[in-house]
Formats: sequence, C-alpha cells, structure tokens
Amino acid sequence: MVLLLQSRPSMTAAELARELEVSERTVTRDAQALSEAGVPVYADRGRAGGYRLIGGYRTRLTGLARGEAEALFLSGVPGALREMGLEDAASAARLKVSAALLPSFSDASRTAAQRFHLDAPNWFNEPKTPELLPAVADAVWDDRRITARYRGREAEVERELEPYGLVLKAGVWYLCARVAGQSGAYRVYRIDRFTEVTAGQERFVRDEEFDLPGFWDERAEQFARSLLRAEVVVRLSGDGVRRLPYAVDPVSAREALEAAGAPDDDGRVTVTLPVESEEVAHTQLSALGPEVEVLAPESLRARFISDAARLAALYGT
Repeated sequence: MVLLLQSRPSMTAAELARELEVSERTVTRDAQALSEAGVPVYADRGRAGGYRLIGGYRTRLTGLARGEAEALFLSGVPGALREMGLEDAASAARLKVSAALLPSFSDASRTAAQRFHLDAPNWFNEPKTPELLPAVADAVWDDRRITARYRGREAEVERELEPYGLVLKAGVWYLCARVAGQSGAYRVYRIDRFTEVTAGQERFVRDEEFDLPGFWDERAEQFARSLLRAEVVVRLSGDGVRRLPYAVDPVSAREALEAAGAPDDDGRVTVTLPVESEEVAHTQLSALGPEVEVLAPESLRARFISDAARLAALYGT
C-alpha cells in the first residue's frame, strides 16, 4: 500500500482494494495500522477523497551500504558468502532489512532459512576454500585489476587480469577474467591454482555487455566437449538406454541416442558414443554391467571380455 501511495498523489479506498485484491474494510484497517506505526497516511474525506502520504514520505532502508546491498542478493548462499569474506556484510544487511520490516514480518529471515538451504559441493567431496579467494573476491566487487601468478599445466605464469566474475561449480571456485589489454579475450581460471594475487589501485572499465551466466554456460559446454576426444560403439538394452545418461556425459549420451537407429531383433540399440578416453569409457560403461556390449574399439571390447571372464571365475558360470 505504501509503495502504491508513493507512486501516485492519492488513491481511493476502492482503487487500493482493487490493486491489492482485498476489501475496502481491509484497506481502512491497514491504513490505520500504518498510521499507528508512524507512516504518515492521511485520509481525505468526501466523494473525491482518498488516501495519500504527506510530507514527502518515502520508505527506505536507512544506512544500507552498497556492499551490504550486494551481499543481500547473495544471502541464499551462506557458504559462498563466508568463503568470499562477505559474511559480515551480509549479516549487517539482514539486520537492517529486518529492522525496516513491519513487526509481522520480523521472522521472515528465520522462516526462509528453515525452508531453503544450498549445499553446493558434490557428495563425498570435501570442499577446500582457496586461501586467495577473499582477495580475488574483493577485486571482483571493486573492479580492480589484479596481478596473479597461476600454476598452469607446464609452468607457473604471471598475468595482469581484469576480474569480471566468480563461479562456484561443484565446490570448486573459478574466476572469469580478461587479460589486461586484450579486449574480448575472456578466460577461466581455477582459483585454487593461483599462487599469488596482488590487487592494485587501478580500476578497469567493465564491459556492461558481459553476461556472466551466459559466458559460463558456453565455456562449460565447450570444456565438456573438448574432453571427448575418442569414440566407442556399443549395443544397449532398453535398461541400458535409460541408464546411459547417468553413466556418461548426459548431453553426449542424449545426442548419441537421438542419432541411433531402431532397435535390432534382440531389442538392443547400437550407439556411437563420444568419450574422454578408452580408460574413462571402461570405468563409466562398466557401471551398466550386462546392459551394454562394447563393439569397438577392439581393445576396449577385449577389456570387457577379460572382465567377464574374471567375473565368471569369481562367481561361477
């Protein structure tokens, strides 16, 4: 009601009731409650009367700093806030928001916490917070360039980076950044591979067209596909078809199944499947047991023949 009255000079009880989908009696009662709470709602009597706010009253969150406001939007991910060093800012923001709410909403933060909790890491993985994450997060929020030493595949390198955004994927923190002086060349770095990070005072001009979720989705798909450097040919039972997306990369599995032909006389479907390597394929496809038969390559088929012989010897024919 207050927001509606802030946006218009005045509104009748009938107009407010229609907008808020309540009765006019509820509007009258709530206007009285607002007045008693210190909100200057004034009622003009008569046929042309209505409700209005006097004295230029505006509802606002007093003293909410920018950092606190930004942290407030991340309050649903308490673990991530803690790891980035933003827990204190988020706590202060929640306190100020709670103070600004009507008494009837004072338990909103508690009831929300009882109904939603995000646990980002995978099962059976103990997440480790990178020591340099808070320093990187500070630079991300402040749009400050950093000089970072990064442990690559072959050697440790030093880069001056413009840190655009942070991504938490399955318990692992990544930085999406642009190498200073290289417009448009965005890259992804695992933060646990940084060995040193120094944030300077110089701020970079952020490209407002940069879309962090869109960039990450595209890069993650490219990364997943880049790992699939080999192919295997398999025959799957009906149960194997259903279970395949849970054993291998689900996107590749769905695409391979869509390209497959009709089932043969035994009800099995022949599928050409992209995989990371023969070793990885052996591990993944073993989870399907007798629901999969490897046809090619011959070396992978030989592994499964050996597995079957060993299982027969172990359990009996």
